[in-house]
Amino acid sequence: MSPRAKFTDSPAWKGARPAVSVLIPFLRDDPSDLLELLDEEAASVGGAVEIVLLDDGTRDPDLTARLTALIRSMALPLRLITLPANEGRAIGRNRLASAARGGSLLFLDSDMRPDHRRFLRDWADLAAREDPAVAFGGFSLLQAPTDARFAVHRAMAAKSECVPYMERAKQPEKYVYTSNLLVRRDVFEAEAFDPGFTGWGWEDVEWAMRVSQRFRVVHLDNAATHMGLDTVASLAGKYEQSAPNFGRMARRHPEIVAAYPSYKAARLLKRLPGLPRLRRLMRRGAEAAWLPVGARAFSLRLYRAALYADAV
Repeated sequence: MSPRAKFTDSPAWKGARPAVSVLIPFLRDDPSDLLELLDEEAASVGGAVEIVLLDDGTRDPDLTARLTALIRSMALPLRLITLPANEGRAIGRNRLASAARGGSLLFLDSDMRPDHRRFLRDWADLAAREDPAVAFGGFSLLQAPTDARFAVHRAMAAKSECVPYMERAKQPEKYVYTSNLLVRRDVFEAEAFDPGFTGWGWEDVEWAMRVSQRFRVVHLDNAATHMGLDTVASLAGKYEQSAPNFGRMARRHPEIVAAYPSYKAARLLKRLPGLPRLRRLMRRGAEAAWLPVGARAFSLRLYRAALYADAV
């Protein structure tokens, strides 16, 4: 652990002997609501669960002060690690894992909200009963905002991410995201996240491709809502960041990625003359509020594929 990191522990941290460590990275988001919901389950998990929280360079003293006050009132064992500078998603998750004490690691994003009040208990029970190598609990949009500005992201997420567990199980390595993912410690030590992935996107999918070749990936219905829906502009910005990561993943796993619709579309678009101009038109279509949501979502998917065309 870097000597620059600062630590804040809840009263229960020192004496805890957890079986499951919940690992939550955040950058500029306030995870207080999620922490309070998880802490409601403290009695039901009977000391089996701890939380390790990573502030990956937010540098907001007011937020740190609020979190410190909350953590010191919590019943669950919790450690906050505060970094002075951003280290990125892959490195941050590796850092969280190194600080965890449980035999199973539950990766949970700070903008997730459990869809029921047995969320931690169900994960702890699964770890105790079956000790799975990798298990994904799923996404939902049950509690997500319904503002019109998020309509395109909601439509896209409903189609590609909020997939029933029986469907996810047919392609287990494809539907793995570090937003609600349980990983046994020995599995993570054998296959950590690739620190070569920087910025946003694909580091979790690439990790799952490697892991699924050596370990069984199971899917279950223990969903949490993805609260952090984005506007079209924000989502487009993330796609722009993710293009190099997509290219890195495609080079490392060409046989798997070749079957992805986004890869096939990127290869087709790569052949078109004037692609930069077409990309601008695609983004404008996605941002045009007068178009139907379905058409805007299609335009945004095309924009993403057109970005990826430069990386493949």
